[in-house]
Amino acid sequence: MATALIKNVDIADSQSSFFGQKKNILVENGMIKSISDEIAPANIVVEAEGMKISTGWFDLRSSFCDPGFEHRETIISGSKAASKGGFTGVALIPETKPIIQSKDTIAYIKSKSAQLITDIYPMATVTSDMKGEDLSEIFDLYHAGAVAFTDGCHPISHAGVLTRALQYLQPIGGLLIQHAEEKKLTQFGQMNEGVESTYLGLAGMPSIAEELMIMRDLELLEYAGGKIHFAHISSTKSVDIIAKAKKRGLKVTCDVAVPNLIFDDTKLNTFDTNYKVNPPLRTKRDIDSLWKGLENGTIDAIATDHTPLDSESKHLEFDLADFGMIQLETAFAALLTFKPASIKLSTLIDKISIGPRSVLSLPAVKIEKGQPANLTLFSDTESWIYTPSSIVSKSKNSPFINQTFTGKVKAVLNKGLVEQI
Repeated sequence: MATALIKNVDIADSQSSFFGQKKNILVENGMIKSISDEIAPANIVVEAEGMKISTGWFDLRSSFCDPGFEHRETIISGSKAASKGGFTGVALIPETKPIIQSKDTIAYIKSKSAQLITDIYPMATVTSDMKGEDLSEIFDLYHAGAVAFTDGCHPISHAGVLTRALQYLQPIGGLLIQHAEEKKLTQFGQMNEGVESTYLGLAGMPSIAEELMIMRDLELLEYAGGKIHFAHISSTKSVDIIAKAKKRGLKVTCDVAVPNLIFDDTKLNTFDTNYKVNPPLRTKRDIDSLWKGLENGTIDAIATDHTPLDSESKHLEFDLADFGMIQLETAFAALLTFKPASIKLSTLIDKISIGPRSVLSLPAVKIEKGQPANLTLFSDTESWIYTPSSIVSKSKNSPFINQTFTGKVKAVLNKGLVEQI
């Protein structure tokens, strides 16, 4: 493995003893050999004056569509999109074909991603075929390498099934990840229920559908024990409910998706289906609450919800189009470009690096001598334009095409590999 020297870089890892300092980082055989003011010979030298470096970023929730939907994304193309966006680790939802509910499928994903610079972590289903009825082979899937259990965008609506899942997961310390949505309240829904949906004549998806599910699940968590994570929460009340549950000592974590932090439901006035996501874009008040939840620690992580879709799924009338947008390549730049002025860069970095790994109980990654070199090098001042030709994902369903961003990933290091962007 080659040696790499990253010169004159500002260390943006809040857990490092070198946080906020400008240093030279020497990487050898995939490990951090030194962090100092000295310049050592290396095969690869990266001039990083004016740049920052953090531990490698981690995405809690992406779809790579492989196996089964390789025309939308593959493990290889998804890894390329991840590394270009600064992510050295990604957790995959199980909505593939076949679904990730067997040891063979987990082995396929692990084998296909073994040599890639991105660490790929499969999440397995909670219930068989994600139907919400019978539990999957949780113990076998855990020992095969599943890092968490989720039915993806299918909420576990049956209270008894959710309770049993929480109980079954406790002996192995397993994590249940829930998409909180009471489907009876969102049936035929296309966007957030409110003034904008009324104006546009589109069926609404009320925030109470999310909030009721969270309240129910927290009561079941208190009854059954275990731990639960709520994916991509989106409303003011959801933040408040989870904050109170944490104060009660319940083992609950949550994340917010990038689109719900930067877009409100007025974006749908153009009927651009790239803004059609689930949970839906909500109001400016909700966005303010989500940012506050990140600042005060109620929200543990930021996820991309990277959902590649082909043109046949998006270039349709709004009510027929699928939910989802690609996000890995633009997540950090979008957060930095559109964040409130009060939000510190360190908060963003913590929520896309430290927070996600903590949620999944993965080993912590730090910028210290003797630690694995799992790193993301970036500029927080460079401007760039996201063009169709620059997209490495196999799908193009992004509302950001031709958007000018501030903040650009420059390189990632992981597994002894170096990829300069």
